Amino acid sequence: MHTVVVGTSGTTAEDVIAVARGNARIELSGDALSALAAARAIVDALAAKPEPVYGVSTGFGALATRHIGHDLRTQLQRNIVRSHAAGMGPHVEREVVRALMFLRLKTVASGHTGVRPEVAQTMADVLNAGITPVVHEYGSLGCSGDLAPLSHCALTLMGEGDAEGPDGTVRPAGELLAAHGIKPVELHEKEGLALLNGTDGMLGMLIMALDDLRRLYTSADITAALTLEGLLGTDTVLAPDLHAIRPHPGQAASAANMRAVLQGSELTGHYQEEEAPRVQDAYSVRCAPQVAGAGRDTIAHAALVAERELAAAIDNPVVLPGGTSPDGGSRGGRVESNGNFHGAPVAYVLDFLAIAAADLGSIAERRTDRLLDKNRSHGLPPFLADDAGVDSGLMIAQYTQAALVSEMKRLAVPASADSIPSSAMQEDHVSMGWSAARKLRTAVDNLARIIAVELYAATRAIGLRRGLTPAPASQAVMAALRAAGVDGPGPDRFLAPDLAAAEAFVRDGLLIEAVQPVTGPLA
Repeated sequence: MHTVVVGTSGTTAEDVIAVARGNARIELSGDALSALAAARAIVDALAAKPEPVYGVSTGFGALATRHIGHDLRTQLQRNIVRSHAAGMGPHVEREVVRALMFLRLKTVASGHTGVRPEVAQTMADVLNAGITPVVHEYGSLGCSGDLAPLSHCALTLMGEGDAEGPDGTVRPAGELLAAHGIKPVELHEKEGLALLNGTDGMLGMLIMALDDLRRLYTSADITAALTLEGLLGTDTVLAPDLHAIRPHPGQAASAANMRAVLQGSELTGHYQEEEAPRVQDAYSVRCAPQVAGAGRDTIAHAALVAERELAAAIDNPVVLPGGTSPDGGSRGGRVESNGNFHGAPVAYVLDFLAIAAADLGSIAERRTDRLLDKNRSHGLPPFLADDAGVDSGLMIAQYTQAALVSEMKRLAVPASADSIPSSAMQEDHVSMGWSAARKLRTAVDNLARIIAVELYAATRAIGLRRGLTPAPASQAVMAALRAAGVDGPGPDRFLAPDLAAAEAFVRDGLLIEAVQPVTGPLA
């Protein structure tokens, strides 16, 4: 099994995916354990002083004005976890919770939170045991971090609340810890707060969405090429010099992908041989690289934001080493309040990706509709039906695709444009980043389905073009799709299983795998 070593300097998107989706084992580096101990010593020293320090010897949020005595501090940390574990609604997916916990551990291991090494080790042990805290859909405003989701995770470390075992069964967390030989933690000064205060949920979902979207954008380039072929369109608009004069890197990459798929096709370039010759293809075909390319560049920007966030240590207050005392002498370290927990940087790109995904879905649906309309499909039967009138063909498959596109447009409304004050107006501006991430996950799922419908229609259209040989890459796609259980042209049949198989073919990357032995690696 792959092992991810957590150090003091952040982590990578690949490691997040390995833990969240691949169940990679986690180890804490020696440097991380040393940094944890050093930061804890700073917190312990401050906790021993009579002066109040936020998060160490005070209440939280709007209650930060109360100084908490030594005898109540363990209760204070336990209470913040219990009271903040106030989520509601359906359970969040296992991979999201694993990413959430791993990213919190990443920040804890930075040495900027003041959490003891044994607490960090317990976090790693819970992940390694396959125990997944029950986290609910609603409860985060994306400022002060993903408070309720992280609180449910911290509750599991305390042996309280519910969690899902490796077998998927939900049981009391204390029972699961005991079954795996893990001792519940008793939280000390600052530790409860340090486990709750981060953008880890929205960041984890951003990283997984980026992983999925890269695959889907390449898939969309393939299906766009197949549709161009099915419509007897021209590939001259994909020429490298045309894209070089508008030097957006994503556009060039998408055009190159489409050119590679269409190489050797006998179906392209016949648009001037028709009774009413076309001067040019419709925008949904001709501008496919420009639209998909803009989305690719959006993904690149979002990945840059994610990379910065992965290198961050987000907590409030944060532990900083060294510093200067009021009398000019050196001191061992300090704990400072800050606003780094605000989720705006992540929330914005989550919303930006939802907009780009909606537009990619929209243009794919327009291409599909063109394949089905006998007045615009250049010789194809209505709805690609076997015996139009007796057979309805893919009429309702396009309805389903259109419904998904309409939903995508609603999901593209930015969550981050909203803010709602909380905590007695102390937390008076929030990011709504968790909500942006949750709707993006739905958008990504829908995009895979939309692309699958275009794939289904385009391959059927190509199969109906008699006497002309499709591109070798197209032939490879159709062969792999048939092997995956998706039938070609013919009389009407129960379509839902075909569409589900096409969706899995796209979602699992099988479409790309079918093409690349012919085309070489695609962007």
